[in-house]
Amino acid sequence: MEHLLNLINQRMPEEITRLAAYLYTTPGHILMFIFLILLIAVLRYLFRGLVRKWIKMWLYKKRKELLYRLMFYRLEKILHPFRLIISMLLLEKALDLFDASEVMNLFFFAVYAILIAWWTYEIVKFLLYFSLSQRIEKQQSVRRELFNLILNIVKIILTIIVILVFLSKMGVDVTGLITSLGVGGIVIGFSAKDTLTNFFDSIRLVGENAFNLGDWIETKEMEGYVAEIGLAATRIRTFDNALVTIPNSKLAADYIKNWSKRVIGRRIKFHLKLTYTYDTQEIDRVLFEIRDMLEKHPDIVNDNKLKYLIKMRQTHEQGLFNMKHTMGVQSALMVYLDQIDTYSMDILVYAYAISVKWEEWLHVKEDVLKKVIEIIDGSELDLAIPQEQILLETKVEQ
Repeated sequence: MEHLLNLINQRMPEEITRLAAYLYTTPGHILMFIFLILLIAVLRYLFRGLVRKWIKMWLYKKRKELLYRLMFYRLEKILHPFRLIISMLLLEKALDLFDASEVMNLFFFAVYAILIAWWTYEIVKFLLYFSLSQRIEKQQSVRRELFNLILNIVKIILTIIVILVFLSKMGVDVTGLITSLGVGGIVIGFSAKDTLTNFFDSIRLVGENAFNLGDWIETKEMEGYVAEIGLAATRIRTFDNALVTIPNSKLAADYIKNWSKRVIGRRIKFHLKLTYTYDTQEIDRVLFEIRDMLEKHPDIVNDNKLKYLIKMRQTHEQGLFNMKHTMGVQSALMVYLDQIDTYSMDILVYAYAISVKWEEWLHVKEDVLKKVIEIIDGSELDLAIPQEQILLETKVEQ
């Protein structure tokens, strides 16, 4: 570099050399500075234009493969910090021509550390997304919140590394600092007790698979869909479309009712109230027709419709856990004369819809109720209606 600058200075006219001397520099430094700034602009144009377009076209041609298809969508995220690193390198060289102070070097060192950490984070994020996409493509079970948790932990680790590297560059004894944190960490731990508790509880919630993103959960005070699982708190979208943030420590300490952890079977339960009758044969006939209707209903679960789960049931029901309780598979179907109430005879109808989705469940339940009404209408029984009789006593005058 010095040889090139001397060569430029020797070939410059004396008038330009004198003019540059007023600025406390040389023509070679000025020309090299202009060249490096133009080079930054050219590289920026090439990366954002031609190079980016060429790489995306190459990736698009190979889009049938998952790796290249995902790279096509994540290319800009990965290239952006890399492009900034190159630009900062050239900018540092340009500014060094005029000011090579220790403060300037320290500034660029901090910028490089941040950009490299950013680039590393984007690469790790791409690899995690690739792993996630592979599992989705193979139709394997996926836990998106686990990937988000790993990304958050990577972010924290990279931040700590950047801080420690920067302190080391400033001359701070990092080893002594880490050792002293053994004592100071206790104080910090007590002061940040809630934050640490939320962090470890978030790991526990994810590890225990208490809920996943998008699950419908219910606690003592809240009910809604899980929108985000963070390191310190979980966000829930309530049914009135409000976003509520709950600390993970509170979720971990409370019961969590997860309505989405059901594979097959959402309960339909109601009492059919009939007027009093001594005709037990007619009652038996109505019970049989309702039970037969439910067993033949295409959207109601029964044991015959669970044949594809026989192997799984044989493997697990007599093993360490019960499939019906662990996975959420229910097939109970019951129709019985349950009780004789104050004004009615109550028939219990108890079954499970195949779908666990709320709207589909409502549709099945509505259809079952209509069919039950048709059965009662075609029988000699009647639906009971609560009635009150008022008796008036009249006095007969003599």
